[in-house]
Amino acid sequence: MSRRFDCADPAQREEGINHAVSAIRMGQLIVLPTDTVYGVGADAFDRNAVTDLLLAKGRGRDMPPPVLVGSVRAGEALIDDLGHYGRDLIAEFWPGALTLVCRATPTLNWDLGETKGTVAVRMPLHPVALEILRETGPLAVSSANMSGNPAATTADDAQKQLGSAIEVYLDGGPTEGPMASTIIDLTGDVPRLLRAGVIPVDKIREITGVIEDPPEPEPPADEAAVEAEAQAETAGDETEAAAAEPAAAEPAGTGAAGEAGEPAAQEQ
Repeated sequence: MSRRFDCADPAQREEGINHAVSAIRMGQLIVLPTDTVYGVGADAFDRNAVTDLLLAKGRGRDMPPPVLVGSVRAGEALIDDLGHYGRDLIAEFWPGALTLVCRATPTLNWDLGETKGTVAVRMPLHPVALEILRETGPLAVSSANMSGNPAATTADDAQKQLGSAIEVYLDGGPTEGPMASTIIDLTGDVPRLLRAGVIPVDKIREITGVIEDPPEPEPPADEAAVEAEAQAETAGDETEAAAAEPAAAEPAGTGAAGEAGEPAAQEQ
């Protein structure tokens, strides 16, 4: 049976964080507030827990979750190559609503899904999320909603959608959402916008000087394609990449994987 804790109450907050950390270590799922939307989290290095996260949301391995970290150092340990601009973007926007998609460190023993060797990483600007992350280490975190539904901005929203699939709900009050994190792909020579979000693109451009916009989608061929496209747009989490949190996002994930050889887009 799920347990829920009101983080506005200091005693419940402490107890809730302790229960959440224990749940993660036992391979269970938690819901936690972030600076964008609520996220559903699992141990990023627990294959079964990540699978449960995707199942809880009704997602497949082609939509891997992003990873949230509690420190810049923890994030950099997951990344093989930050490119020309990664460190400057981290210095300017972490902790905060920026998810970076990079080549993952090849020796990491994890399985987030079909990431094509990339990872979407974000350090959220939320005290509850950071406290948990500093105890658990990196968490796979996707927006706390069923795939196709709006991302949850309250613990009530999350619990209505995810129910008993979650061991611990941490209620941190309404989040800043529904807008998710901005997702930037750093796997190429030129930074590429994968998803517009909380941080304006112009602010990113002040750091990088140049940023490649995502390609224009081809017009759908029929009504079914129109509906599928609309559902895909609604299904954006990261949170997380890249609400989430998120969100990328925010390993990889808040959206479907890209074409062959391209990184997966993410939530939070």
